[in-house]
Amino acid sequence: MALAFDEFGSPYIIIKEQEQKSRLKGLDAHKANISAAKAVARILRTSLGPKGMDKMLQSPDGDVTTTNDGATILEQMDVGNQIAKLLVELSRSQDYEIGDGTTGVVVMAGALLEQAEKLLECGIHPIRITEGYEMASRLSVEHLERISQNFEFSSTNIEPLVQTCMTTLSSKIVNRCKRNLAEIAVKAVLSVADLERKDVNMDLIKVEGKVGGKLEDTELIDGIIVDKDMSHPQMPKRIENAKIAILTCPFEPPKPKTKHKVDIDTVEKFQTLRQQEQKYFDEMVQKCKDVGATLVICQWGFDDEANHLLMHRNLPAVRWVGGVELELIAIATGGRIVPRFQELTPEKLGKAGLVREKSFGTTKDRMLYIEQCANSRAVTIFIRGGNKMIIEETKRSLHDALCVARNLIRNNSIVYGGGSAEISCSIAVEAAADRYPGVEQYAIRAFADAVDSVPMALAENSGLQPIDTLSAVKAQQVKENNPLYGIDCNDVGTNDMREQNVFETLIGKQQQFLLATQVVKMILKIDDVTTPIYY
Repeated sequence: MALAFDEFGSPYIIIKEQEQKSRLKGLDAHKANISAAKAVARILRTSLGPKGMDKMLQSPDGDVTTTNDGATILEQMDVGNQIAKLLVELSRSQDYEIGDGTTGVVVMAGALLEQAEKLLECGIHPIRITEGYEMASRLSVEHLERISQNFEFSSTNIEPLVQTCMTTLSSKIVNRCKRNLAEIAVKAVLSVADLERKDVNMDLIKVEGKVGGKLEDTELIDGIIVDKDMSHPQMPKRIENAKIAILTCPFEPPKPKTKHKVDIDTVEKFQTLRQQEQKYFDEMVQKCKDVGATLVICQWGFDDEANHLLMHRNLPAVRWVGGVELELIAIATGGRIVPRFQELTPEKLGKAGLVREKSFGTTKDRMLYIEQCANSRAVTIFIRGGNKMIIEETKRSLHDALCVARNLIRNNSIVYGGGSAEISCSIAVEAAADRYPGVEQYAIRAFADAVDSVPMALAENSGLQPIDTLSAVKAQQVKENNPLYGIDCNDVGTNDMREQNVFETLIGKQQQFLLATQVVKMILKIDDVTTPIYY
């Protein structure tokens, strides 16, 4: 307890030492923080690379997730420690910014903290270590820029993009059909990309999944899929040159907004009311027919009588379509979302070359395909798989591949994968350490050692001898001054990553170095930890 006195001599307490709290200070606090971060990094370390292991996580309500994606693993893990939560935030920011490399960035942060622990034990001040790491990080980012290569692609030559997406997918559970999925991801991104402005609107790519079929049946649909069917089983299942009215108003007679009570005491009054309702509804249907609509997509439902009347008037309809899907349909078909029947005009109708209902396998699940749209910039990737778990993991894998393709359109610089970029940075940083005379040079050398942990983990996960393999590749890079040599994870027989077509995006790799260094700096600056003790 810290006691102080005011100007009148009265004592008061500055900090109240509560018995329910534990407190760590100085080196003990640093060590506790580092060991928490290392524990998280160790969990993710084994899922790095093409031969990395998957993790199975069970949520409190019993849902099981099997995944290889670093951000998802950390998101679903029940992390209690505050420092471990910082690493969860780290992988999340890598996921938001780049979309790929979420495992690598946490492994790198863990390795940097492991090296920092040794320096702290030698008596080097944490601020000195963070300064050295900052210098080394800057050197690494500049070195990555130097060893990066530009590669040209166009909407006709998409092979370079496909190769890079295949590198991303090779570490996932879906790697047996990575070629097919990489092509789908690239075509989807190119169809919504503006290559002149180097901009991609990812909101226009919808990813849908349905259990059944096999992974190879995954397809790219030039249009929108809606997980609904026609509201009446006898409505036509195929409409060509459809003119679509997109409505957000209910297909039923209007209800007064105020509280009301209707007394019906005779059959005639009831009949009059019913006829009036039917007249209202007839006018609604007629309004849709008059503007030329051949299909109505409605956000709200309508009752069976309305459904029957729609069928009678030959106006196919789809009900209970979600708001996000309505927006995508409006973008794709060039239509306008109409909130009132009175505002419906022919100009507000969306146009699609083909609207068809398709049923799947033995389950008889039906979905609506809206294809050959007027504005084909909205696309859907439709995933099939044997069970829900595979479909969810494929969605996560495709998200990474889509993000990689987007990043390459924004900046078409690449570095080579398989740990080759990290080894090259490690050699460059090690060589640059001699130029710094102060204590920081120890931290810069420690940074170089920490960067080696990524290729080391790749070798370990591939069943190779980690130290021997890393030493051999490093020696090869130094001898030939060639940054293309990496870990031969797939046992192809060559360490040249260009021959293996293993690429990574430059901005993704630079972001990994920058984010990992920032988080490590933040953790090393904490020297006093007060935590509640729960009995």
